[in-house]
Amino acid sequence: MILITNGRIVTWDNPNRIIEDQAILIDGKLIKEIDDQDRMVIKYGEIERIDAKGSFIFPGNICAHTHFYGAFVRGMSIPGSAAKDFPEILEKLWFPLDRALKKEDIRYSALVCIINAIRHGTTTLIDHHASGSAVEKSLDEIATAVEESGVRAALCYEVTDRNGEQNTLDGIQENKRFIERVRKDKPADGRLAAHFGLHASLTLSEQTLERCRSIVPDDTGFHVHVAEDSADQYDSIQKCGLRVVDRLFKHGILGEKTIAAHGIHVDQHEMELLKDSKTWVTHQPRSNMNNAVGVASVESMLRAGIKVCMGNDGFSNAMWEEWKAGYFVHKLHARDPRVMSATNIVQMGVYNNSALASQVFNQTLGVIKPGALADLIFVEYYPFTPINEGNLPWHIIMGFNESMITTTIVDGKILMQDRELKTVDEEKIAYYAEKILVPEVWKRFQAQAKERRR
Repeated sequence: MILITNGRIVTWDNPNRIIEDQAILIDGKLIKEIDDQDRMVIKYGEIERIDAKGSFIFPGNICAHTHFYGAFVRGMSIPGSAAKDFPEILEKLWFPLDRALKKEDIRYSALVCIINAIRHGTTTLIDHHASGSAVEKSLDEIATAVEESGVRAALCYEVTDRNGEQNTLDGIQENKRFIERVRKDKPADGRLAAHFGLHASLTLSEQTLERCRSIVPDDTGFHVHVAEDSADQYDSIQKCGLRVVDRLFKHGILGEKTIAAHGIHVDQHEMELLKDSKTWVTHQPRSNMNNAVGVASVESMLRAGIKVCMGNDGFSNAMWEEWKAGYFVHKLHARDPRVMSATNIVQMGVYNNSALASQVFNQTLGVIKPGALADLIFVEYYPFTPINEGNLPWHIIMGFNESMITTTIVDGKILMQDRELKTVDEEKIAYYAEKILVPEVWKRFQAQAKERRR
């Protein structure tokens, strides 16, 4: 057991509370008790104690959509002229990259992203993986990184038709195998979960969608990119006369356990289908700006009752940066400072992310209360203006940054304390990635990119 003292507790309960002069008792993976600090110190005087030193204590942040496999593109030179639109970005960057990865690259891509997550207070991540030349047991490589580091993650492999029929079948089998592995192992380890991954409508045939739906267990959701670019809609209409969300609905892909990433180019009827099917939608503003694909109508979605969450699409796992990007880009896009309240950001980034993660892992996540999983972060923030439950969202948007995070705890286990990583060797991992793995990945990427241009 661990007793945490001298912290200002932000519960992220609904309604949220900021609690002072109370201590948190962790028993195993769970928060067991929160009570008066003096009383708790007397009652549990003999157990291990962590002094929060006046920091704010939050539940760990959650990322609802990411791509560990994209880590090694940082600083990479993409051959030829700059991509003019999203389909060219896929063709020139992402498709060659995923085919350039080998199994060890996959594991280290996950490790460097997870280190970034621990440092930035993100304790739960929902990943969407691709590695066209190394499909079989690729999810096990990521799972190994997750298990060794101590974070919590849900994994899937993106099925696509772009690499030929056998590769499609391999992707389907990898999802099926990993889902069965997690189902078998889950009683022993609650930090891994699984979805069935699909790339996007524009790289999937009718036959493949039918095949995937037919083998997915009813208790397992899909994780798929939806209408990230208008090209996805044009492709879907050309293929089958339906818009993307209508097409996925027809094939039974939508549902209360399915994640639809982006949802930028959807119309009102598609929003109604997403709402009625209880499908989760994730918003990734930094990626959307970078790819110039547009700004999703997330305020309209929230008003319509759609469960909109926040991911990062492979950008840094500093989720407050994603919050800030979302807060500002919607104001600019609408040319109206009244849009996108910080409370809407919190609804997506805290409450909806928490509800999604709690469903995926079948445990209470994203809140500090007895019975919830002990996923906590300490934030060394010294406000110079009053802070309370009402204005906390604006303090985070305008004042917080991830360098303030000093301690990260998952399942009651300390992953970082006083900014020192406890479960992974960051220097060794970064060195091996930079000096040994990435130069070869970049060579293979250049070869793949050249081959795709022929």
